[in-house]
This record gives sequence, C-alpha cells and structure tokens, in this order.
Amino acid sequence: MKAAIEQMKQEYAFSERRACRLVTVAVSSYRYESRRSDEPLRTRLVELAREKPRFGYQRLHVLPRRSGERVNHKRLHRIYREAGLMIRRKKRKHCVRVGQPLRNWTAANQEWALDFAHDAVACGRAIRVLSVVDAYTRECLALEVDTSFASRRVTRVLEAIVAERGRPQVIRCDNGPELTSRHFLAWCIEQQIELVHIQPGRPTQNAYVESFHGRLREECLAVSWFQNLFDARRKIMAWRKECNEERPHSSLGYRTPKEFAAAEAASFDRTERGARNSDAVPCPSRTPIPAETGEGAVEVCRILT
Repeated sequence: MKAAIEQMKQEYAFSERRACRLVTVAVSSYRYESRRSDEPLRTRLVELAREKPRFGYQRLHVLPRRSGERVNHKRLHRIYREAGLMIRRKKRKHCVRVGQPLRNWTAANQEWALDFAHDAVACGRAIRVLSVVDAYTRECLALEVDTSFASRRVTRVLEAIVAERGRPQVIRCDNGPELTSRHFLAWCIEQQIELVHIQPGRPTQNAYVESFHGRLREECLAVSWFQNLFDARRKIMAWRKECNEERPHSSLGYRTPKEFAAAEAASFDRTERGARNSDAVPCPSRTPIPAETGEGAVEVCRILT
C-alpha cells in the first residue's frame, strides 16, 4: 500500500494526505515506522543458511526452535525473502507435444493404442498392466502383467503381436518413460511405424484405450482378488479372452470384437476379389472362323484358348 502511495506522489504530484485519502489509508499508518529490529534474527538466519544451503525456510524455522527461540514463521519467511536466501530450483524440461485428434480408421492394424493400468496383489505389491488395443476393431491385442516394464519389455510384447498379425501404421501412447526412451523411438523408426504421443495431462487424446481401461477396472480389477502375480496374469488373460470373444461392444453394433474383425476381413476379401475380376483381361471369342483352302473349299477353324 505504501508503494502505491509513493507512486501516486511521484507520477501525479499528489500530496501525501490526498494520496492516503484516495487509497483509504490513514496518514499515521503511512508514516508509521517499525521500531522492532530484525537484525539479530537476520544474522542468525544467514548463518544457518550458510551451514545448510539447501534448507528452505520451513526447515530453517525448526532450527531456532530447538535452541528455545520462538520465532513466528511468517516473520521468519519475510526476513528470509528480504535476505535473498530463496532456493532456486531447476524446473524440469518437458518436451512440447502437439495434440493430434483421433482419426476415423477404416481397417484393422491402422492404429494401436498403448497405455498402462495399475493394481496390487494381496501382499500389497503393485502391478502394472500393459494394454494394446486396435483402434478400429476394438480388439485387445495384449494384456501383459508384471511389476515393472522397461522399454525393451514393451517392444518384445509388440514384436510378438507384429509376428502374429502384422505391424500397424500408427502407435498412439502417452509420455511415460517406457514410451519415450531412445530404444522405443529407435524401434518404431526401424519398424517404420508412426509414433503419436498425446499431450501431457490430456488422456482423452488416447480415448480408445482409456475407455478400454474403464471396462478393465470395473469388470476385472475391481472385482478380482489377486493372490500373487501369477494369479493376476491368469485372471486378466481370461478376462481378455472374454472381452474379445464374448462381450458385446456397443460401438460395434453389439458384436464382439472378434466377430467384427472377422466380418471386416471377409468384406475386405470380397472387395479385393471383385477388384481383381474387374481388372482382368476378357477372354477372346470362341466363334468359329471360316478359312479358304487352296482348292477353294471352305473349312472352319476354331481358336483354342
């Protein structure tokens, strides 16, 4: 408030009383100067900060109390700031991601969505579940369960899926350390797969796998008691089979992902056969062709194809 009064006095040539009246501050309050000296506490605080240079004001506030000195924490924080003892912390550098909207795919293996779900076994040990979902057929391609995942483990799971059904065009995932490591980036380049990272804090940009995780938590993780890691793998794999082969999916016309994928594959085969037949060269006619011999007699020749 005093700084505002000083600014009005300098910029607008207001008198002291007029400036105080405009900001509704008593002149006596503006002229008041504290008679309390903070110099002993400032000296003590600087000495403690030199001994413990990485201590913040909250830890430094505890040290005088141990010696029996009672200091208000707000007063100590004010002196701490005035003495320039604030610790400069380096901010983590985050890579900037450009959001890419979800695309309307027309066939399987065009985009795979990756993410991790978390749970715990009976002893309290945390487990992670790596989910791989086809964005078009909604098939769950993998539910890998373990206590931790390195990037090489993730690529081994993906290589097993690629060997079974081919590689995708795009992989969409978040910015976890497993999915931003040099090994994972190099693997995607080697496999010629486009890698799409969503923006931090925007899980809706990976909506397919987030929706899948909602069903996974409600229908499997929340209703199951895992005795150990192997029990968790058995139950989660059984649920994956049920999800792909038995559970109706509303966005697929209440068909199972397996039924939808089979129907799309059959439709694609019919389209391919029709395209090959339309591009085929028509066979020549088998109509008999008359031919004259040297004696003038007419004979009939047939072209055999």
